[in-house]
Amino acid sequence: MKFAIISILVAVLFLLNLFIGSVDIPASEVLDILLGGDSHGAAGFIVTGSRLPMAVTALLAGAGLAVSGLMLQTSFRNPLAGPSILGITSGASLGVALVMLLFGGSVVVGTLTVGGYAAVILGAFAGSLLIMALLLGLSTMLKNDLMLLITGIMIGYLASSVIMLLNYVSTAEGVQNYVMWGMSSFNGVSLNQLPLFSAITLGGIFLSLLLIKPLNVMLLGAGYARNLGVNIKRVRNLLLLATGLLSAVITAYCGPVSFIGLAVPHIARMIFRSDNHRILMPATLLCGSAVALGCSLLCILPSGNVIPINAVTPLIGAPVVLWVLLRHRK
Repeated sequence: MKFAIISILVAVLFLLNLFIGSVDIPASEVLDILLGGDSHGAAGFIVTGSRLPMAVTALLAGAGLAVSGLMLQTSFRNPLAGPSILGITSGASLGVALVMLLFGGSVVVGTLTVGGYAAVILGAFAGSLLIMALLLGLSTMLKNDLMLLITGIMIGYLASSVIMLLNYVSTAEGVQNYVMWGMSSFNGVSLNQLPLFSAITLGGIFLSLLLIKPLNVMLLGAGYARNLGVNIKRVRNLLLLATGLLSAVITAYCGPVSFIGLAVPHIARMIFRSDNHRILMPATLLCGSAVALGCSLLCILPSGNVIPINAVTPLIGAPVVLWVLLRHRK
């Protein structure tokens, strides 16, 4: 019953994201466009070229970030673990900072020069994948999850330090562009980019679903999991690959979205009151999509202006994190 209610909520929020926007378009006209009517005018471009990709992006990004947070919290047995905790998001931010603050917004790859938004995506993706590759390499040397967690935090601090130095030597325009990217938005994926974004995100989510059984066993402890024949190192590497892939592509296209990966798994636990990942994993996916779509709606002000996603996500995420801290205060 709970799954049905949340699924309906996700569907309703998805449709509301199509019908409500900064530009007022009559609901009948939006419905006509979605059903294959005239989509060549300005209204058609707004609905199919802007609102539809943004709604799909929010749906997938919310699910991907939320399930990444769930896997990390289970693996590290830490209720405050999230996609940013391993430094992958910091790696993406560093890649974007290098593009915007050091290279002036363009990247030269051989004889090819990439500029504008494509350069930002390239920088974020390269930075995320670099940190993910580093973590995968370190995971073969570090013996326990706590050491890997601490290493990820230290990598995040190093990336933040380099970003501060780049801000100091950059131009005012470069700093402003970087700050705007850091506020995050779901409207950064165009209709042409949507298939690639969707394919990579769905691939990461599919890999996450394959880890349901070993994650359930790991709830009982690493020693018990080994006795049952679970290859802890292999599971950890697959988990890093799934969370790294999801964090990399979502941060590259949407910016470093805060709190969804950290707070949504706890929201799913509160609603379903279960630690069984056969229930918790799909529940977290649905709750992540619902929260992201809801935040996307809240970003549209009555005046018609649109505010960044990271101005809204703390309103939902911060109370949940405070509740978790109070619950685990002992």
